[in-house]
Amino acid sequence: MTPKAKPYIFSKGIDSYFIGIYESYVFVCRFFKQVLQRPFHFGQIIDQCYEVGLKSLPLITLTGFVTGVVFTKQSRTSLEVFGAASWLPALISIALVRALGPLVTALICAGKVGSSIGAELGSMKVSEQIDAMEVSAINPFKYLVVTRVTATTLMVPILSLYCSLVGLLGSYVNVHANENTSFAHFFQNGFATISFLDVFTAVFKSIVFGFTIGIIGCYKGYNASQGTQGVGKAANQAVVLTMFLVFVEELVIVQVSNWIKFF
Repeated sequence: MTPKAKPYIFSKGIDSYFIGIYESYVFVCRFFKQVLQRPFHFGQIIDQCYEVGLKSLPLITLTGFVTGVVFTKQSRTSLEVFGAASWLPALISIALVRALGPLVTALICAGKVGSSIGAELGSMKVSEQIDAMEVSAINPFKYLVVTRVTATTLMVPILSLYCSLVGLLGSYVNVHANENTSFAHFFQNGFATISFLDVFTAVFKSIVFGFTIGIIGCYKGYNASQGTQGVGKAANQAVVLTMFLVFVEELVIVQVSNWIKFF
């Protein structure tokens, strides 16, 4: 490789990066422009809600329950040193509702739902099914992208609250086995420490996570190329980029919510 070729490749990479940002911005703007336009394809939205929500319940249930049990076991050792084992219900409730529930749900959906959307739309793109829909006077963006992003935005908050509840049940099983705490006493102490701002922040961040999962999976799949290799690449990029943005969004939203509490 000649010395002149290296700056050219570097410059080309920078150009591709900013072009990708612009194209993703246009893609997001196109979604918000069409989401409130007719037709709404309610049947397709319900089908996608079933795919995103109901089919994810077994994995969310298992993960949430195990998270509650493990986090309780790990926290008990530290609290017993200070004689504060009775704080376990409050600690677990705050941790699950504020952070673990939405974050665990988002990561699971990013791996399961995001990759599925990226692979499905990528396969339709490389097999020219999307082009065929345009010829048939069907708006493929409205039918394929808007419905899927709407479904993930609606279902991820519900799954997040469900994951937090299952995690609390797992925590209760562990606490009851060690301290013989009653069900009512555990949840009374747990929910006493949760404020409206905690629940609102958890739901809001779950909505943001759900939108991110749907829009990135659709963007990568809708713009896939290079045949079957491009389908796998789209699914992989959808998962990696979604997980990265979920952590960034988590950091930003937590910081903003702490500022609100401070004021």
